[in-house]
Amino acid sequence: MLSNIYLDPLDHLTMAHGFEMVRYADDFVVLCRSPEDAAAALALVEEWTAQAGLTLHPDKTKLVDARTDGFDFLGYTFKVAHRWPRAKSVAQFKARVRAKTRRTPGCSLTRVICDLNPTLRGWIEYFKHGQGAIFRILDGWIRRRLRSILRKQQKRQGIARSNGADQKRWPNAFFDGHGLISLQGARIAARQSSRR
Repeated sequence: MLSNIYLDPLDHLTMAHGFEMVRYADDFVVLCRSPEDAAAALALVEEWTAQAGLTLHPDKTKLVDARTDGFDFLGYTFKVAHRWPRAKSVAQFKARVRAKTRRTPGCSLTRVICDLNPTLRGWIEYFKHGQGAIFRILDGWIRRRLRSILRKQQKRQGIARSNGADQKRWPNAFFDGHGLISLQGARIAARQSSRR
C-alpha cells in the first residue's frame, strides 16, 4: 500500500513522457518501442528515484529487448508475445509439492491429495495465463511422486518411473478419481471460460 502511494508520482511522470509503465507495488516494467526510448525511460526513472531517496535494484534494473532476451516479472518470464512461469517459480512450486508428497507421508493417498490440492489450485490460478508444456510436465511429475508413495505403501522397491508397470497399475484416471487437480486440465478450463 505504501509503495503504491509513494510511487504514484512516478506513474504519472512516465505517462506524461509517453512511456507505458506496468507496476505492481514496487516491481515495475517500462515498455518502450525503441532502444533510444528505453534509455530515455531508464534515465528518467533513475533521476526520479534518486531525487526521492530511493535506489533501483542493481541486478533487476536493465534494458532488455523482449524480442530476443525476454525478462522476468511477477513470477513469469516474458519473451516476444509469450509468457510462462519463470524457472524460479517452478522450483519454488516443486519444493512445496515435495514437502507434501514424501514417500512415507503417514496417511492415505486421499489425505495427501486433499493436502496437495490447495497448493495446485493456487499455483494454477496465478499461472493459468502462462503458455508451454510446463503444466503437462508438472502433472506427470506430481503423479510420479504419488505413485512412489503407493509403491512404498505396497512395500515395493525403488521409485515410480514415468512409464511402465506403475503407470498401468495407477493410471492418470486413478488419480482423477481420487480428486487430484490436473494443472493442464485446470489451465485449459480457465482459458476456455475466459473466452466466453
